[in-house]
Amino acid sequence: MSTLPELPILRHGQPYLSLDVAEIPHVATGQPVIRISQANSGLISRDLAKSREARSVLRSIPTRDRTAMVKRAGEIFLNDTLPIGTNGLTQSPEDYVHQLSTTSGLPHSLIRMNLKRLGGIFDQIDIILRGLTRGMDLDVIDRGFGTQGGAPVSWHCVTDNLAVILPSNSPAVNALWIPSIALGVPVILKPGREEPWTPWRVIESLFKAGIPREAISFYPTGHDGSGVLIRNAGRVMMFGDDTTVAQYASDPRVEVHGSGRSKILIGEDKIENWREYLPVLVESVSANSGRSCINASAILVPKYAREIADALARELLAISPRAADDPEARLSGFANPAMPEWIDGTIEDGLNTKGASDVSFALRGTPRKASRDGMNYLLPTIVHCPDFHHPLANREFLFPFASVTEVPQQAMLDLIGPSLVVTAITEDQHWIHELLESTDIDRLNLGPNPTNRVQWDQPHEGNLFEFLYRRRSIGLAGAA
Repeated sequence: MSTLPELPILRHGQPYLSLDVAEIPHVATGQPVIRISQANSGLISRDLAKSREARSVLRSIPTRDRTAMVKRAGEIFLNDTLPIGTNGLTQSPEDYVHQLSTTSGLPHSLIRMNLKRLGGIFDQIDIILRGLTRGMDLDVIDRGFGTQGGAPVSWHCVTDNLAVILPSNSPAVNALWIPSIALGVPVILKPGREEPWTPWRVIESLFKAGIPREAISFYPTGHDGSGVLIRNAGRVMMFGDDTTVAQYASDPRVEVHGSGRSKILIGEDKIENWREYLPVLVESVSANSGRSCINASAILVPKYAREIADALARELLAISPRAADDPEARLSGFANPAMPEWIDGTIEDGLNTKGASDVSFALRGTPRKASRDGMNYLLPTIVHCPDFHHPLANREFLFPFASVTEVPQQAMLDLIGPSLVVTAITEDQHWIHELLESTDIDRLNLGPNPTNRVQWDQPHEGNLFEFLYRRRSIGLAGAA
């Protein structure tokens, strides 16, 4: 028996071993740690035709029962030893932590943090559904109609499946598709190359909790297979850069999760007390090694930009490469060595433009790129930009990076552009009204709340229920 896990394709839950197998290496040693069957585009096309049958099986379970199963799956995900592949191997929660670290470069401490966050998604699924449906009685999903706020309401599902094109940068992105199962829509998962571990463990947890196997497909595949899913699935959730977002911006079937460009704005009424808010800035920039779209990548202040940049950079100096199993590790390595090379070059090009300065380098005196135990890292970087039109002022990278720019308060909302999360530190009621009116802000935190903290009952990027279901007008006999 092979000592390496061998993950199969899952065709509506049924394992299928392909002759085309990819071996994923350890990020530090280069030795293979897992073998994964690869799905070709023809196989995926054939299986998509059976999605309606899979949805019928899933929908045969009432929504409240599906929700209870998903909640139970969270306990399994956090605590149980589960099958990993087809060759008889199993995976404990601690095995999961170690295995994910070997292919992603994430330290164990950050994986455990993400593990806990995903467990919270399962555990709070009823609260999440209440937020997604705006408090609607979940029985409406089963019956197709009911009342909400005393008025007739009807919702119908617009798809037989949700295809999810997953990245490799953070395990927590899997939280975004889990509610689909509770909502009665089968999922088709294309895992990130370096991160098959989390979706597989979630899948096995859902199966053990009683979710029908037909409801979940798992297709490790290349660009051709991804293209088939994007073109032919009823609804698609994908993760990508600005180019990807622009490519699918006009396709209502596709929900693209791209750069968040989340920000912190400090108002004129609070700027004199900026030192009080340093912990908020530090957490917003550095949590989860800066890999999330809800990490702050730009800080706009009406004055003291240089002082704030210097203080923030000093706070982040302590974050450095550590052993993967060091409980104090807060910085992730890069599985693909070309990525830190490209990011470093992009930042250096920006620093050569119009007078921006790398405040972190001035304090640290060492290069941004670093290595340890065979892995590549980028050290936290805070840049001071002369204005918000600078090429680095509104950039986002997969490590703790942020710009600090001095911008008059009255000009901030005209400049920020689309922003997934904005934390606005102010009590200025007139400005708060303008913030609430801004169409560029997806999620607004009023007060000193870190951008990376989310509430279970408030989706921070899109509404999955309204993506999968459409409201219709309905007339009920006897209603006025």
